Formats: sequence, C-alpha cells, structure tokens
Amino acid sequence: MVFPTLDFVLFFAVVLALNGLVWRSAPWRKAMLIAASYTFYAAWDIRFCGLMAGVSAVAWLGGLNRSPIARAVSIAALIATLGVFKYFNFFMLTFAQLFSSLGLERDLQWASIILPVGISFYIFQAVSYVMDAHRGHIEPRRNPTDVFLYISFFPQLVAGPIVRAAHFLPQIDKPTAPDANARALAVALILMGLFKKMVVANYISVLLVDPAFALPDGQNTLTAIAATLGYAVQIYCDFSGYSDIAIGVALLLGYRFVRNFNQPYRADSLRNFWQRWHISLSTWIRDYLYIPLGGNRGGPRRQNVTVIVTMTLAGLWHGAGWNFLIWGFLHGAGIAAERGMRGAGIRLPRALAVLAVFTFVCLLWIPFRAADFAETTDFFTALVSFDGFAPVELSATVWGLIGIGLAMNWLPLSLLSTAEIALARLPASLQAAVLAVGIWLMFAAAQEGVAPFIYFQF
Repeated sequence: MVFPTLDFVLFFAVVLALNGLVWRSAPWRKAMLIAASYTFYAAWDIRFCGLMAGVSAVAWLGGLNRSPIARAVSIAALIATLGVFKYFNFFMLTFAQLFSSLGLERDLQWASIILPVGISFYIFQAVSYVMDAHRGHIEPRRNPTDVFLYISFFPQLVAGPIVRAAHFLPQIDKPTAPDANARALAVALILMGLFKKMVVANYISVLLVDPAFALPDGQNTLTAIAATLGYAVQIYCDFSGYSDIAIGVALLLGYRFVRNFNQPYRADSLRNFWQRWHISLSTWIRDYLYIPLGGNRGGPRRQNVTVIVTMTLAGLWHGAGWNFLIWGFLHGAGIAAERGMRGAGIRLPRALAVLAVFTFVCLLWIPFRAADFAETTDFFTALVSFDGFAPVELSATVWGLIGIGLAMNWLPLSLLSTAEIALARLPASLQAAVLAVGIWLMFAAAQEGVAPFIYFQF
C-alpha cells in the first residue's frame, strides 16, 4: 500500500475514525494501531508480517534483559536478520560472477530471496530500542504491545523517519489530540508531500531520469547534466515528500515525528549536508555507529578513518552493491577532506562552498542511481560527450520541474508557516475540505499508475 493511492486514502480514513473512537482507552488504541499497521504491511506481502513480529519480540526481550550478553545476542540477531535479507542476493551474484570468471558456470538464481519492504528502517528502530534501554536512555517496556507498536507504526514503517524510542514511547502513553494548529500543519505537510512526489518527482522520473539512465551511453553533455540535476531533484522530492506525508499522517493521529529534511541543497559543507538530509538516519548513524567506532576521539588521522568507515557502511546500508559502497566511501572521503581544509585554514566563500557541495553531491547521485559500475562509467562519459545518438528531449516542462524542485531548497521556510497559520484559522470541517480537494487535485495532476517511493528498496 502506497501513500498516494486511493487504497491508502480509504485505509487512513477508517484508521482515523477508529482512532477517535478508542482515543480514551490506551489498550484499545494501541491494539487498533498495531492491527492497522500490520494490515498496512500485509498489503505488501503478508508473509513478512511474521518477520516484523519476530524482530519486535527480539527487541522487547533484548530490552528487558539488562545483561551485556542479552544485549549482544539481541543486537547480533537483529543485524544478522538484516544482513541475510539485504545482502544474501549480492553475495550469491558475486559468487556466480567469480565462478564464471574461473570458467565454472553456476546458476545460483534458485538461492535468491525477497527483500522485505522497510526492513532496514524497522530493524534500525529495534536496534536503537535495545541500545537505548541498555544505555539507560529509556525505561524498557514490560508491555510488549508498546514495543510492537513502536516498531510497526505504519506512517513511518517502510521508509522512515527512523523514530527514536525515547521520543515515541511517551507518546504511546499520552498522545496529543491534534488541535487546529496541528491539523493545519498536517494538511500543509500532506499536500506538500503529495505535490513533491506525484507531480515533481514522478514526472521528472518518467520524462527525463529513467530514459537517460536506461541508455547512458546515448546521451550528450547537456542531457547528462540535465538528468543528473533531475535525479537530484527527483530523489529529494520523492523521499522528503514521503517524510512530509508520514509526519502529517502521524500528526493527525496524535503523534509527532521530528523533521527529516531541511533544505539539504543549501548546505555549505558535506557535514552540513548530512545534517540536513535524512536527518533521522544521519543522527542514527552518528549515535549508534560513528560514536561507538571512536567518533571524534584520537587524532585527525583516526577521526578521518572513522568517518570514512562509517560513511562506507552507511553506503552499504542503502543497498547491496559496489556502487553504494563507492558512494558511501566518497562521501566519507569528502568529509575527511573538508576537515583537512578546515585544519589548514582553507575556507571558501559561502556561495562557492554551496556550489561545490551541490556539485559533489549531484555527481555522486550518479552511482547511486545507476544499475551497476558499467552504467556509472557510461554516464560519466556522457557528461563530457558532445554527441549523443539518443538524447532525451529537454522540454520546458522538464526544466520547469527541475526549477521547482531546486526552489524548494531555497524558498523561505516561513512560507510553510504562513500556510499553516492560514489553515489554522479554519474550522475542522473546512480543514478537512481543503485536504480532500488538495488530494483530488494531486490525483488529477498525477500520471496513471503507482510509482513506488525510491527508498522502499532500502
């Protein structure tokens, strides 16, 4: 089930109504939301509901038992589960290629397994729950329904934000009934998220990015540059759009999520970019990977090694493939290089620094988007090729959508606040009418078919 579909609209309308009916009864409210979340997940593949329940049980038991052995066993079980489902196919493909290079052809397709949607996100939440319980940051829950709801809560289940237990668990006990301001913010976020995904991201994908990356060696410099910019806009609007919708949907149910994007293409350093892009993942990586690996301890050389290793692992989290490993490694190397420049007293003017970071990030979106290393090489070659036998048509619509996507990173955030204030003045019935009409307009403007969100594959 995908957010921008009629199925989800009807599903959420029922859940919202039931949430109001059981609002005053915590046990019934929790049970209803768990049932709704598993129904939401079963729409993808009912077989993996048992896997999510198992992950939730491991997290619950691992948090209850305070012994270091219990913590190690539970975290190892969670990471191993993620590793098997996410990287098994990659290793089988690598072995098949190795056998082929040795003249020993082997068909290993029989050994492939399906990647459950959202597994990275809910396992990361499970890991953070266990670690925070053992660090004393949260009091472990004896009631398993609390942990099961925390792991499975459907607005953020398949693509984040990665919600911390310390932030969400208190809300399970006492959610906040959405007032006029909360409803206004939710309406603004949902409509903005739908616009980003259904209009900007989907049209750029179909009109520019997909055709260009399908035939990278046929593009010329102009179309390759346009496709690179287009993908930078597409992935931002696609993922931040999902986060906006998730935050808005949760808000209408009485739960507040932290912000997940903050105009990332305005960053004047790679470190600042990661403080603005997928903030919930960046802070998770910082707290549960970078700091345990050593963080800022030691000298500059050790710190640089730590950040490179951390970002390389973050790259592998995004996908099992050499392209993702290279993408993560180069981001880590870029952050290390920036540290070296700061240590040497080298500082670029802000405008030049923003341009440099944006260019670096856009170029690294190429291996992120490309299917393999060969396609990555072809696309980089196209960037310096003035002749193309099948260049993509660069229409005014394409350039306009790219402009809109980039403008979202520069327009004052006060515009959202202005819309929120205007909506907050309306009664609840009119707020609902604005949301309904806005959803109808987005569906009318969207292309036919359902395009999955990019981060569902991670």
